[in-house]
Amino acid sequence: MTAAARAPTVAIVAGEASGDLLAASLVNAMHALDPSIRFAGVAGARMQAAGVECLYPVEKLAVRGYVEVLRHFREILGIRRALRARWLRDPPDLFIGVDAPDFNFSLEADLRRSGVPTVHYVSPSIWAWRAQRMKKIRKAVTHMLALFPFEAPLYQQAGVPVTFVGHPLADLLPAQPDRLAAREQLRLPREATIVTLLPGSRESELEQHASLFVRTARLIAVRRPDVLFLVPLVNRTTRTLFETALENDGAPGLEMQLLFGHSHDALTAATVGLVASGTATLEAALLGCPMVIAYRVPALTYRIMWPQRRLPYIGLPNVLAGEFIVPELLQDDATPENLAQALLNLIADPLVQRRVEARFSALRASLRRGAADAAARAIMPLLARAP
Repeated sequence: MTAAARAPTVAIVAGEASGDLLAASLVNAMHALDPSIRFAGVAGARMQAAGVECLYPVEKLAVRGYVEVLRHFREILGIRRALRARWLRDPPDLFIGVDAPDFNFSLEADLRRSGVPTVHYVSPSIWAWRAQRMKKIRKAVTHMLALFPFEAPLYQQAGVPVTFVGHPLADLLPAQPDRLAAREQLRLPREATIVTLLPGSRESELEQHASLFVRTARLIAVRRPDVLFLVPLVNRTTRTLFETALENDGAPGLEMQLLFGHSHDALTAATVGLVASGTATLEAALLGCPMVIAYRVPALTYRIMWPQRRLPYIGLPNVLAGEFIVPELLQDDATPENLAQALLNLIADPLVQRRVEARFSALRASLRRGAADAAARAIMPLLARAP
């Protein structure tokens, strides 16, 4: 193959399950514009199915918080050094970092200095904490792809090229979630009261939330023995962690239906949800699931991060609404008693459920913009300018 006919190469790094989903949609959209593009990097199962060569599995980077990163620091640093050396030695035509900002920004800065254009897909939460990261972003990122409408002006003011593309989840999920169809898919009673528990996708999140969520369900079951509990889990490791918590902290007669995947069906089918803060809260909102948001991190991580917050809420539905539309119970407030009471209150008030669902419907409309295609169109001119 001549240099003129050489297939473009794109290095791509995703850092967790949600990034794998976003990256896979983007890869498919870019392949629709140019099927010859070759992708390689840190990839999950969806990215690999889309044609990305996996140099390291996405699970290697799926840690969050200072304490968790320290536990895996040597391995993560080794992966970043290996990727940097590989791509400086044999530069790709373009680098795309999908979320994972603490990992990707350093890599992007080095590659950009060497002449490789860099795209970062998913703005970090600079509007919530650590606003000083904008300096690093300005040096590292050739073009930012923002998922939320309020993010683009922040980058424009800082002189960082940016495109608001909407959120891919809003495009991938149904425009009108169908609760009865989801219950039929999962073989659940049409009229049942269902609570879906999403304790997180990372091992570190399960370590914080599995026992907490099981004990919460146990309290709910005492007062509402009719409630059915669904627990979608992303892989065998997280399932094992949750099963251990259920064995240790469950109670006779407490039944939970553990699912591999099926989070979309489980959230759509739910009367209400208990959801660990993160992308899953947006997923729940887009699927019309009224929820209580919970989150715990190790005490040291909390003491370091919490003073840096800029907003009174952390759940994405509340951030996007600019107010509390669903309850958040964090850290010491996230007790089984508090969570159970908040969920029981929500279960008992259909009017509040309908009000929350209406807000979620408006949110879904604002983010449904064909994000993967918009992102691909923003990226392709950078790839076309590559040598």
